[in-house]
Amino acid sequence: MFLEPQSKISGEHTSGSIEVICGCMFSGKTEELIRRLRRADIAKQNVEIFKPAIDTRYDEEDVVSHNKTAIRSTPVQFASDILLLAGDSDVIGIDEAQFFDDQIVDVSRKLANSGKRVIVAGLDMDASGKPFGPMPYLLAIAEFVTKLHAICTISGSLASFSYKLTDSEKTVEVGEADIYEARNRKYFYEGQKEKLDKKEH
Repeated sequence: MFLEPQSKISGEHTSGSIEVICGCMFSGKTEELIRRLRRADIAKQNVEIFKPAIDTRYDEEDVVSHNKTAIRSTPVQFASDILLLAGDSDVIGIDEAQFFDDQIVDVSRKLANSGKRVIVAGLDMDASGKPFGPMPYLLAIAEFVTKLHAICTISGSLASFSYKLTDSEKTVEVGEADIYEARNRKYFYEGQKEKLDKKEH
């Protein structure tokens, strides 16, 4: 169970921290990110939210979950831009961290070391089942890690993998249910094997 850290109580300054929310597509990562950020806002903390400029699926600027829950955000091209824009915020939210360059790791560390609560959401694995970009490094340096699960579209059991429905082999490919579906281990690797057999023939 995730217990939210107390960032400031009675004016006392506590050390910063990094929280990572990870999982496959459709597991509710962005929904959980938005939930935590809104609670911080209710607690009258200064909140800033960032997302990679590449992610324009639902909105050019807002962070939007699959359930259409939205929160204001600032799209940035490079992870280093977050340091310049963070200002005097207490809490920093970062969505779709897997799309950022590797600098996102140092950026998150520097923000946390300066006393900020950093909440990062992203895919832990790409569509080939491999660790996605900077995510394994973020998981390693985080104080708090929450792994969420989706529902397998084939079996109805818990799913941890994002299966790509197309034959595209691009690692970075922004899309929704038209391109991806959540699968459990069994059906993810069965699908991967079918793709490989098809390619060889």
